[in-house]
Amino acid sequence: MYLATYTIDITALFYLIGLLHSSTALKFYRKKPFLIAIILTIIVILSEAGTVFADNEYLNLRSINLLCNILGFALTPIIPIAITLIFDERIFKSHKLLLLPTLINIVTTVLSPLYGYIFYIDPNNLYSRGDYFFVFIIAYIINLLLLLISTLETGKNYNYPIMWKLLALSLFTLLGTSIQLVFPLAYSSWHCVTLSLLLYFLLMSEFDSSFDALTGLYNRAAFDKAIKQKAESRANAFSVIILDINDFKNVNDTYGHDYGDNIIKLVAAIIQKSFNKQYTCYRFGGDEFSVISSETDQEKIEHQLRNMTSNLEAMREKDYPLPTVSYGFSIFRGGGKPDFRKIFKDADDQMYHYKKIHKAKASQEKTKET
Repeated sequence: MYLATYTIDITALFYLIGLLHSSTALKFYRKKPFLIAIILTIIVILSEAGTVFADNEYLNLRSINLLCNILGFALTPIIPIAITLIFDERIFKSHKLLLLPTLINIVTTVLSPLYGYIFYIDPNNLYSRGDYFFVFIIAYIINLLLLLISTLETGKNYNYPIMWKLLALSLFTLLGTSIQLVFPLAYSSWHCVTLSLLLYFLLMSEFDSSFDALTGLYNRAAFDKAIKQKAESRANAFSVIILDINDFKNVNDTYGHDYGDNIIKLVAAIIQKSFNKQYTCYRFGGDEFSVISSETDQEKIEHQLRNMTSNLEAMREKDYPLPTVSYGFSIFRGGGKPDFRKIFKDADDQMYHYKKIHKAKASQEKTKET
């Protein structure tokens, strides 16, 4: 029975390695910690299988039992660390002390065959938990909590509706792997970890594919998904802002598309910088951007837009020849199903009003110059 379940888990993990290698959605820097987590999980599963096989009073397999337990107890707390690095690759560079519980666990585990700290295997090859088994539990729980905090921070920082999915998955991993700590003979932890790694891969692939490659803002697909969720929520109020770079075609025609791409990146960075956490920014396509917010106070929205205009002007004063940006917004007050055709039309009409004003000013300036 155990052989079949371990084989299924390892087969699934090797399949995940194949998915990881061929994935174009997942960001490159996430792949290495993902691969480390998968390889560590395979080693620990094989170690647990080894302990089950070596736990035989008729065969002299005590040395194999010792080795498999050392690998299992030493490597298990490292797996949540590897998964945490999928979300935040710099966390342990600035917070090295967070690794201390894991290092203490590794040392006590390696010394366990001599002193029985974490586990003890007697001369008759019978396993028992050591007096300091709590060191392993503490290290593992601390690392799982770090994973939980990292997932929450990822959802919070990116203002993307993935946080609750990640939170639920982290809790599933925490609870699922805790069963075996309470009931040692319930070999469920690695089925849970295998499933969790597959689900983490799917969720992070969905998350990473939601970003525009050029600007780092959310892309049109993410915008459409957010709008669909707004439509389903019905009663919740929200606002939509549409933005468009003025005379961008002239920029491309005059300076070339590479220069135009740099302008889009700069403008996108300023848009993202100018809006607070209540606003989620998207690249709608080409030189068009959009922002969805839970803010419905017109004055506050206009304040954010003035902030964006000021930031663009500040960049121009630093000799960055950035074009102006026209914008329009529409507010849905809630209380029914939103009419997105009307919402977008209102925002577009307001934006094109600004464009006409900009063109009129540009025409007057040209007339003065001549």
